[in-house]
Amino acid sequence: MPRSWEPAPSVENRAVAATVRTGTCSWVDELLAKNWYPKGVRSAEERLRYYAEHFDTVEVNSTYYRLPDEHMTSLWAERTPDDFTMHVKAFGLMTRHPVRLEALPPDLRDQVEPDARGRVDRPSRELRAEVFRRFHEALEPLRSTGRLGGILLQLPPYIVYRESSLEYLVWAQEQLRGDEALVEFRHASWLDDENRAATLAFLEGHAMTHVIVDAPRTGGRNVVPTVLALTTPTCYVRFHGRNAKTWNARGGSAAERFDHLYSEDELREWVDPLRELAGQAEQAFALFNTNNASDGVAQGPANADTLRRLLRESNVSVS
Repeated sequence: MPRSWEPAPSVENRAVAATVRTGTCSWVDELLAKNWYPKGVRSAEERLRYYAEHFDTVEVNSTYYRLPDEHMTSLWAERTPDDFTMHVKAFGLMTRHPVRLEALPPDLRDQVEPDARGRVDRPSRELRAEVFRRFHEALEPLRSTGRLGGILLQLPPYIVYRESSLEYLVWAQEQLRGDEALVEFRHASWLDDENRAATLAFLEGHAMTHVIVDAPRTGGRNVVPTVLALTTPTCYVRFHGRNAKTWNARGGSAAERFDHLYSEDELREWVDPLRELAGQAEQAFALFNTNNASDGVAQGPANADTLRRLLRESNVSVS
């Protein structure tokens, strides 16, 4: 359940509330293809067009594993309506995650020395900057057509609140060259009682959007508290489900970790907070990272549909 309400001081209440736009984190998961898309909707083009008929925003997660290319993003732009918004998750190396050597473009692989597990973990700042540059250029078709939302910078759970981490975020934002930074923390030190105010002030001072999360309350340090605060005019909420049993399971897939079909009561908890957040925001997004299936029901779209219905029934503006 949402725990606290801390509006950033400079984000003032607005006369007209932002419309809350719901969607999912990815439209290409295997279980979506099996349980949500109609049988005749098979190609990548058909699936994206079908998705865009039901939701007007999505978070692209495939870019965390591989750098996007301009050809692909131009196809995404062609296959979606003008008012469609795509948020794009940063490639793992951009957020200090280790990546497989094979995930790098071939011409960059000779510049790094992989570890014993074949991973690139500590590249030079120059190579990381080059990755940022290519990532930025690849998104131009989305940017030029007005479809690009923010860039999700999801930090690893081992990146804790400290000066060097703040410095890296400042540098990373510079590499985004004006694109909006959506910052998601995954270590509790960022938003615990000791550092919460400083973290929010830092994000606000650098015009970075605080990503609000709904996740299992495991009590572990790799889960941040749900802090309902805006640090920019963008409200961005990611729903990870509430499956505490699978959250820290070793060797499990993402579908297993985020395996949760929200109940109506669980999502109804968010109606009033989203009303308040949207009242202060210029734009508001609620994205579901629940990508498993329950009895043949694709959780992500089902959760997004349920939340949208509950908000509409409570006279909260939704798209």
